[in-house]
Amino acid sequence: MKILVPVKRVIDYNVRPRVKADGSGVDLANVKMSMNPFDEIAVEEAIRLKEKGHASEIVAVSIGPAKAQETLRTALAMGADRAILIETEEAVEPLGVAKLLKAVFDEEQPGLVVMGKQAIDDDSNQTGQMLAALTGRPQGTFASKVEVDGERVTVTREVDAGLETVRLTLPAIVTTDLRLNEPRYASLPNIMKAKSKPLVVKSAAEYGVDITPRLKVLNVAEPPVRQAGVKVDSVDELVSKLKTLGVVA
Repeated sequence: MKILVPVKRVIDYNVRPRVKADGSGVDLANVKMSMNPFDEIAVEEAIRLKEKGHASEIVAVSIGPAKAQETLRTALAMGADRAILIETEEAVEPLGVAKLLKAVFDEEQPGLVVMGKQAIDDDSNQTGQMLAALTGRPQGTFASKVEVDGERVTVTREVDAGLETVRLTLPAIVTTDLRLNEPRYASLPNIMKAKSKPLVVKSAAEYGVDITPRLKVLNVAEPPVRQAGVKVDSVDELVSKLKTLGVVA
C-alpha cells in the first residue's frame, strides 16, 4: 500500500507572529519556518505503518513556494520515500489545496492519505474533509489511534463527547490529532540520505487546477492585550466587581 502525506510550510510554532503595519497579513520576512506540527504527526504515523508492514511507500506532497522543498526534505529525512512539490508563490485556500491533492490522489492512487487535521497558520481545519468529499472516499478525522487491518482501517477519533471509533474501507482519508504519536527527530545520516531522495517540482497548471482565491482578506490585526487580573478579599467584593464590569446583572 502507498501512503500519501500532505505537509505544509508554516511559521515555526515557537515564533510569535507579527502583523504587517498595513494590516494586510502576517509578516514572514526573516521568520523561522518549519513543518506544520500536525503534519509532522501525520508523517510519523505513516512511517510507523510502514514499519509495521502495512505500507510499501510513503509519498510526501506540499503546495507552496520553492522554499517548501526544505519542509519536504524534512519529511524525507524522517522516513518518507519521495516527495512532490506543487510550486506556487500565491497563498492557496483550503479548497484549492484539496483540489490539487485530489489530482495527486488520482495520479498516485494511494491506499491511505494521512494528513494533519489543520495548519497552525490559518487553523481552517477544512482540507481533509474537502479532499474526502472530492475523492468520494471515507474519512476519519481527529485521529488519536490508527490501526490498519487488511483492506480496512480503524480510526479512534477525538470528539467533544470523548472518543469515537470508526472503521473505514481503504482507500481512505485520515486527519491526525495531537495525541496520535510523538514525531521522531531526523538523524544526521537520514538527513544526508534525504538529499538524494527524489523530489519532483510541478505546477498547479500541470494538474489543470484553478487556484484563484475566492476569499478576500479585509484586515489582519493583533488580538487585544489580555487585562491583568484583580484580587478581591470577599465574595461580596467579587460580585460587586462583576456587576461593575457588566459580567453579571
